[in-house]
Amino acid sequence: MSGLDLDRYIELYRRNVTDAALFIVKNPADAEDIAQDVFLKLYTYDGSFDSDEHVKAWLIRCAMNRSFNHVKSHWQKYSVSLDDLPEMQYNEESESDSVRAAVTALDPKLRAVLYLYYYEGYQISETAKLLGISAAAVKWRLKRGRDKLREVLNG
Repeated sequence: MSGLDLDRYIELYRRNVTDAALFIVKNPADAEDIAQDVFLKLYTYDGSFDSDEHVKAWLIRCAMNRSFNHVKSHWQKYSVSLDDLPEMQYNEESESDSVRAAVTALDPKLRAVLYLYYYEGYQISETAKLLGISAAAVKWRLKRGRDKLREVLNG
C-alpha cells in the first residue's frame, strides 16, 4: 500500500477505528495506540480490498480484535488507570455521558455488538461477519446489552 492510500484511509476512517477501540478499552490513550497499530497493520498488509467499505470493515475488525486482546492482557488486569482514582473524577454528568458510562460498563463483547450496530450502522448479518459470530449470537448480545442498559439507566 502506498503512503498516499494510507493517508486517505487514515483521513476517512481514523475516527471510526478510534471509536471502535474506545468502546472496548474505555481509555482514549489506549484507543489511540490501538488505532495507530491498526493503521500500521494496514500499511504492511499484502492483501487486496474490493472497496473502501471493505477497508473500513477490515479496519474496524482489526481494531476490535486488538482491543479485545488489550483488555485480556496481563498488564490490563492488574493495573489501575489514573482516571479511575476517586479524587480525580469529574462528577457533573450530562445525559449522554451517563449513557456512554453505562455502555462502557458492559462486557466488551456486548459493547462491541452495540457499537457496530448502533454507532457504525452495520446490519445484524454484517456485524456477525465482522465479529466472526453467528447472526443469532449478535441478536442475543443486542438484546442482552439493551436489557442491561435499561437496568442500569432505570435502576
